[in-house]
Amino acid sequence: MIRAQNLAAQSGIEHGFFSRQNGVSTGIYEGRNCGMGSDDLRTNVIENRGRVADDLGVPRTHLITAYQIHSPTVVTVTQRWEYDTAPQADAMVTDRPGLALGILTADCTPVLFADANVGIIGAAHAGWKGAVNGVLDATLAAMEALGARRSDIRTAIGPTISQANYEVGPEFAETFTARDARYARFFIPSARTEHYQFDLPAFVEDRLQAAGISSVERLNLCTYADPSRFFSFRRTTHAGEPDYGRQISAITLKNT
Repeated sequence: MIRAQNLAAQSGIEHGFFSRQNGVSTGIYEGRNCGMGSDDLRTNVIENRGRVADDLGVPRTHLITAYQIHSPTVVTVTQRWEYDTAPQADAMVTDRPGLALGILTADCTPVLFADANVGIIGAAHAGWKGAVNGVLDATLAAMEALGARRSDIRTAIGPTISQANYEVGPEFAETFTARDARYARFFIPSARTEHYQFDLPAFVEDRLQAAGISSVERLNLCTYADPSRFFSFRRTTHAGEPDYGRQISAITLKNT
């Protein structure tokens, strides 16, 4: 698993940005597909998720994910749930050791949060909709409600689609610039007329910094450009494949 240095340096925290490697799925899902929403064999997905839990040092039943809907909704987790009863949300926070909060992505941006001083963690699925509509701010507020201090929260931005591979149309860009004209700096012209390349990870980083987070680490890993390590919705779409897998990013408080 891939770790961020700023989170790895915190005691009592385990985390990982997991690639598609070292899993049991086959075909277009080859490797460690953790997406229950895919058409992969459920038994394979369960085993892949179990391996993630093993790597994090938590029971296989204690790796939890939400039903992600590209929203700013955050859930405060107090106990584990089954996948089939997962709440609709795009971020989770907890102060309970032994629960691993997992975020599924295939181009969207996974963000992990930790305040090790008080033992509070969070995880957010920051696609463009969630990012522009406040999922990161909502995650920070939920952590503060549990007792975290914003000045002590460290964050890490995991594998996501890079600007070079994220072409968008004029309406997409206008959605951002209508909110704030300064958001134009996250778009550069693409090879096609009236199209742009959008820098999603830079936008996510900017939102975290604007929220007062001083420790933001970007892994600078592109999901689209690295098919051997990462699933990518956009790459799958361009290839005309019928479905795609999801990698997972997760964080847990160690039991003491």
